[in-house]
Amino acid sequence: MLFSCFQKKEVINIRNCQKIGNVVDMEFDECTGQIQKIIISEGFHFCRLFEGNSDIVICYRDIKQIGPDIILVDLCCTS
Repeated sequence: MLFSCFQKKEVINIRNCQKIGNVVDMEFDECTGQIQKIIISEGFHFCRLFEGNSDIVICYRDIKQIGPDIILVDLCCTS
């Protein structure tokens, strides 16, 4: 699967059924090439260019399903 396909998917937390955001980056294991973490943006805001980072990092083990349109994750909190 291409990274551009991941960027188009919405990330949904199955604990509260809320949209978290969209994938903006990934962290890979250098040796295996496997995804270790996905980085989620809580949405684009012009002001965000001048503010601190508000991205959410999700470990691959917390991803429960990757579907054609969404990625389901199991997070106890998203702050």
